[in-house]
Amino acid sequence: MSASAEVAIRAATAADAGVIGRHRAAMFRDMGMVPDDAAFAALADATAGYLAQAIPDGGYAGWLALAADGAVVAGAGAHVRPIIPRPGLGGVVLTAPQALLVNVYTEPAWRRRGIAERLVRAALAWADDRGLSGVVLHASDAGRALYARLGFRPTNEMAYHGAPVALTRRPSP
Repeated sequence: MSASAEVAIRAATAADAGVIGRHRAAMFRDMGMVPDDAAFAALADATAGYLAQAIPDGGYAGWLALAADGAVVAGAGAHVRPIIPRPGLGGVVLTAPQALLVNVYTEPAWRRRGIAERLVRAALAWADDRGLSGVVLHASDAGRALYARLGFRPTNEMAYHGAPVALTRRPSP
């Protein structure tokens, strides 16, 4: 039996919002983006609240890996987002929604067993089955090799986090 076969993969439901929220906060904590327990709890709670609606509404799809005792040991999700038409390969115009792969997290004791790869493959198959125009993600340093192995390529994306002028304080054009 392969190491990743130790777990069963199932679709997430709204009842799983709390564990997914905790995984999301832990993922960001591992990347050094959650400074303390209060920030961890705030992010976990806000995520759970969002997912309690987004999962039933279809704006979020998730997959969980369960150990033999039923404990959730890993997860991954896809945030479905409409996106303005854009160029695809070979001059094709893409108009379908896009999936943003999010919340890929494995509990530390379960890492390096191929579980995250199974979860990401499930998300990619799901996106393909729905005719989404693509899947994008923001990779942590720890996840880059996995994503590259699965065919993800770096892009020209950049991020804005409010410096030097907050968006709400900018003058109107």
